Amino acid sequence: MAPHDAIVIAFFLLLISSSAAPSAHGQAASAPAPAPAPAPPKTITAVLTKAGQFTKFLQLLKSTQEADQITNQLKGKSSTGGFTVFAPPDNAFAALPAGTLNSLSDEQKTALVQFHVVPQLLPAAQLDTVSNPVRTQAGDTGRGKFPLNVTSDSGGRQVNVSTGVVNATVDNTVYAGERLVVYQVSKVLLPWALYGPPVPPAPAPVGSGKKKKKAAGPEDQAVGDDDDAAVGVRGEAEVGSAWGLPPWPQRYGGGACDVTSDDKC
Repeated sequence: MAPHDAIVIAFFLLLISSSAAPSAHGQAASAPAPAPAPAPPKTITAVLTKAGQFTKFLQLLKSTQEADQITNQLKGKSSTGGFTVFAPPDNAFAALPAGTLNSLSDEQKTALVQFHVVPQLLPAAQLDTVSNPVRTQAGDTGRGKFPLNVTSDSGGRQVNVSTGVVNATVDNTVYAGERLVVYQVSKVLLPWALYGPPVPPAPAPVGSGKKKKKAAGPEDQAVGDDDDAAVGVRGEAEVGSAWGLPPWPQRYGGGACDVTSDDKC
């Protein structure tokens, strides 16, 4: 065999062997890449900082440690379904009368911030069907406490938020994630428990305060009937007086407190 033929045969044998046995490098290149780790959830602090017009609300969230609580619950595997935050911008705080916040204790400031946080996810599509009053982190939704009502017009074009003291609107959606939704509201949501008028006490049932009398003889029967009639008249007068109290103090002008006025809430 000529040397030239031997070289050609050796070359073809080399090609066949290299194609039949893939290299380790080729096997490694064909292995699937691992899936990227899921991105951590957005924190309320990061969302509002990026938005750039919620400086005062951010300060309150941090000073009351409410921001940390929301972040920890969003990161943890808790049973919560998420959070909805109604965030007032800086111009809403600037519209408050002087002393509206400074007059509050630390505990009251915490309650004010919690009143803007709902411990459930409320997407925009559900705001017009939410069950009122909405329970916030502040707790009790009873009259004179922390009731929050979210409603919308028939077309769903405008969403209103009412506290019994102020009426605000949802201006836009700042952030919408899987477990956190942040809406910008036009006013600071002042809760009734901190800024509303006193709630008149519920009237006692007529005759509930009537004392038992010892049995009267026939000669005292007429007097006893007169006494019963007098007690009934007094009871009705007391009930009428209780319900006759004006539901709002004179300084509220018969309506909700307007945070843009010069009068303090």
